[in-house]
Amino acid sequence: MSATTPPDTADTGFTGPLVGADRLAALAAARSGEGVVLFDASVGAHRGAPVRIPGARPFDLDGELSDHTSPVPHTMPDARQFTEALRALGVHDSDTVVVYDARGIYSSARAWWMLRAMGFHRVAVLDGGLPAWIAAGHPVERTPAAYDGPRGGFTARPRPGLIVDADAVAAALADPASAVLDARTAERYAGTAPEPRPGLRRGHMPGAAGLPFGELLRHGGVMRPAHELRTVFEAAAGGREQLYFSCGSGVTACVLALGATLAGYDDLAVYDGSWSEWGLPSDRPVATGDALGRSGPR
Repeated sequence: MSATTPPDTADTGFTGPLVGADRLAALAAARSGEGVVLFDASVGAHRGAPVRIPGARPFDLDGELSDHTSPVPHTMPDARQFTEALRALGVHDSDTVVVYDARGIYSSARAWWMLRAMGFHRVAVLDGGLPAWIAAGHPVERTPAAYDGPRGGFTARPRPGLIVDADAVAAALADPASAVLDARTAERYAGTAPEPRPGLRRGHMPGAAGLPFGELLRHGGVMRPAHELRTVFEAAAGGREQLYFSCGSGVTACVLALGATLAGYDDLAVYDGSWSEWGLPSDRPVATGDALGRSGPR
């Protein structure tokens, strides 16, 4: 697994992978929108919500920004498809991108990780998402996210190791230096709650530890401070520094990737298929119970 590299923060107007609502508003005003691209990456019930941050464009994870030839949802598209989608949305390699979602910090982290996996580092997640923006008193437009402007010049430059498959996760589960963390709820991890997608087995990967993504958030849906995140990850990962993340369909696993980045980890990967793949009937092993499966170093 290759280590992540620090995002290119030169001239972005913020540092690190997270930006607050007030800082984003000031940045957008200072640049009059030039070179700043806002994406609404909402999914599910929030997709196409009638309220958006002014000028936000759709990063449609339920649409063209997933590979629909795959049998599992939210699969990463290839470099050609990703390049075409971002160019159609008017993105240039020199732009600064901020992604948000209407739930808070949920699917926006998936868009952030996808951009990083495609070699683009001038990107941050809006802390607390649209709810935090509205709570701070900033304006909204009463229209869904949309874009009909000129094409951009974005080019994907995939970085191996940030998005991984089931074989890589199986190897990580057997590696004493690695930890696999599951972002689903404790009940889904334990197998006491049904999976929302039909046909999947209940439970978790043997050897994976549960870390529900909500444990990384404070009241209001904003991320916890870096020192608190570090404590959470050290407890879940047993002190290991190589971290792999899974969830239901590769979306909230990226919330863990965001939190781990903020906490100072840099050897990170997201399992693209997540439980939508591993949980299918197959010979891949499944365990149930065990609370959240946390323990000390292996």
